[in-house]
Amino acid sequence: MSAAKANQRLLNAFVAYLKVERGLASQTVSGYSLDLTQFAEHLVSTRKVQLDQARREDVRAYLDSIAWRRLEGRSVARKISALRQFYKFLLLDKLIKADPTLNIDSPKQWKVLPKALSASEVDELLRAPKAATNSKEAAAIAMRDKAMLELFYGSALRVSEIIGLAVSDLKPDMGYAVVRGKGDKERIVPLTEPSVRAIREYISTARLVLAGGRTSATLFLARGCHGLTRNRVWQIVDAASRGGRHASPHMLRHSCATHMVEKGADLRTVQTILGHADIATTQIYTHTAFDRLKKVFAQHHPRARARARTSPETTHE
Repeated sequence: MSAAKANQRLLNAFVAYLKVERGLASQTVSGYSLDLTQFAEHLVSTRKVQLDQARREDVRAYLDSIAWRRLEGRSVARKISALRQFYKFLLLDKLIKADPTLNIDSPKQWKVLPKALSASEVDELLRAPKAATNSKEAAAIAMRDKAMLELFYGSALRVSEIIGLAVSDLKPDMGYAVVRGKGDKERIVPLTEPSVRAIREYISTARLVLAGGRTSATLFLARGCHGLTRNRVWQIVDAASRGGRHASPHMLRHSCATHMVEKGADLRTVQTILGHADIATTQIYTHTAFDRLKKVFAQHHPRARARARTSPETTHE
């Protein structure tokens, strides 16, 4: 029996088990079946073996091969779950003696790489807020949005951190702000000069208009002295990006981190600014800056420079 036919026989038995004994939804069964079919094709193409002959090294090699497809986290999790469920089924039916998925971890780096705007796209977005009408209130809203966007990109803040900022959290003369991040942990983030200018302009004139004679500790206000909602903040960022690629608050935060790493910032500094508890979370930005790393490597490594000089593209006959 060919490997393909043997694999199909095993898959048919597993699908029947999922439907009859486990009672799983048809969509889940179809997803598992597709994931295992892809793994079976990987085994046949790489080692010409059947599903019941897979080793732990085969599982790891397959998972490594899909790590850079930019899959959603749920898709990766389902593929791993499908493999584990399948080999548990084979083990219970005594069709295999050992489970090749044991001690296989789900790599953290399989998170989707953050999307970042280019420097020119950021510049265009930061210039976008303009008053919709000639009214004083419309001008105040445009100033508020400008200050918020500058702060999003300049200090890589989260939506919740922007919403929760109080006027007293700002220390513009000292060039920093006190931010409360996840777990109510406080951190100090630097403020860029454009952020400081935009915030000062907003506080001195626009914020008073939006407060309407009322008082509030919150920095960014909606009309009537109300705080902004998460949805409203997302709408503001999206509206500012209408002229180009649609952006989100997360993209501005990621853009700040990416551009810093591309300019040579060390990961510990970026970790501190972003408020990541684990450096492993920050290391994802090394992948977004990989093109720059390759360029620097080619410029400064003696062997890389030698190869560039002798490559066919640089030789002339």
